[in-house]
Amino acid sequence: MNVLVWHVHGSWLTSFVQGAYTFLVPVTPDRGPDGLGRARTWHWPPTVRELSPTELREADIGLMVLQRPHELDLARRWTGRRPGIDVPAVYVEHNSPHRTPADTRHPLADRSDITLVHVTHFNRLMWDNGRAPTTVVEHGIIDPGHLWTGEEPRAAVVVNDPVRRGRTTGTDLLPEFARTVPLDVFGMRTEALADHLALPPDRLRGRDLPQGRLHPAMARCRLYLHPVRWTSLGLSLLEAMFLGMPVVALDTTAVREAVPAGAGVVSNRLDVLRDAIRGFLADPVAARLTGEAARAAAQARYGERRFRDDWERLIKEVTR
Repeated sequence: MNVLVWHVHGSWLTSFVQGAYTFLVPVTPDRGPDGLGRARTWHWPPTVRELSPTELREADIGLMVLQRPHELDLARRWTGRRPGIDVPAVYVEHNSPHRTPADTRHPLADRSDITLVHVTHFNRLMWDNGRAPTTVVEHGIIDPGHLWTGEEPRAAVVVNDPVRRGRTTGTDLLPEFARTVPLDVFGMRTEALADHLALPPDRLRGRDLPQGRLHPAMARCRLYLHPVRWTSLGLSLLEAMFLGMPVVALDTTAVREAVPAGAGVVSNRLDVLRDAIRGFLADPVAARLTGEAARAAAQARYGERRFRDDWERLIKEVTR
């Protein structure tokens, strides 16, 4: 079966395209947001095929996987078929509701012909889903291996575009944490972050690394710091746990469920988080043991096999 899916979130899609289908990924000459085509920084199997909008109109499509509201119209215009009516469709909601935490109505809330797939139970609870059929398929991570060494007494932070996203991703909290531990902030558009926060480079380094170098660089840091106030459950947090890193995180959205007792310290008290950071810096053995517990917890709940099995069941359900 051919599955149409846009390249929107590279990390999530890397796990998704490991399934036993052919995946049709739209591509445009400019490789813009609606036509990125195949990933250039992740390893995707040959079952992922790039098709232009013209080629999509002639393609055999058994399922449409939508991820952004405008893809409803885009799919109709590019394929000549209506999602949920002419072709079975699901909509993957990657985000927590941003406008308000409890009263935001989902764009698909008035439709009953497209299954709304949330990536966390928290998101499913918070969105007003209306009459849309809903389910949850939690994240699945391709295991990068136990890479943690913790040799550098620093904390790794991963956030894309931290200056623009500001309080949402806890960018304003970084100076507070930088007084306790030097920070390596990985992600896109992080290189000007130290200047923006008026921090010296020995307290914060912005590091825009290629995907292939990201995990080894993170794993050299003593711990992973997750200062995010309000986003969906970050894949970077789960990836850090798979690497064997101890986690220090704000107790927001779905973090508490993802980081069980013993796998790290989760709290909304800055003093508790600072004490946890100091503890891991002072005791590498405790950091190692906590990281091993984090890795075991992530493998048990967010493994690639469970993710693929959940999607296999859902795809069979919506296409039967």
